[in-house]
Amino acid sequence: MTQVPNAAPSPTTPAPAQAPAVAGGPKPIVTFEEFAKLDLRVARVVQAENHPKADRLLKLQLDDGSGVPRQICAGIKDNYKPEDLVGRLIIIVANLAPRMIRGEESRGMLLAASDVPKDAAAADPSVQRKVIILRPDAEIAPGAIVS
Repeated sequence: MTQVPNAAPSPTTPAPAQAPAVAGGPKPIVTFEEFAKLDLRVARVVQAENHPKADRLLKLQLDDGSGVPRQICAGIKDNYKPEDLVGRLIIIVANLAPRMIRGEESRGMLLAASDVPKDAAAADPSVQRKVIILRPDAEIAPGAIVS
């Protein structure tokens, strides 16, 4: 039997599975030039500890390859123990404007994926939110450019 290209599937052919809904919904379209303004880098977690004034934050000291220590605060305490992060490579937004988060300066942001939007989890404490840190799948030097 010869298959005809672009033929409709037969009634016995199972329909393809639908993609799951995207958590948080779509965000506004950005141009390539806007995206290119982000400085995404590899960094190594040198030290990690609980944030002294926040229940869900960890305070991370990073080696970003610049020779200058970098501190970021990340809302990942519900999913990661500080001691499990030390030595791990992560991806950060290196050129995010610094800001004070509960009395601690954060100079960047780590990238992570989540199955539930932050606001949905905050609105309903029974919602379990899974957060996964994005990281390289092989060893590479801190400071490596992510593109």
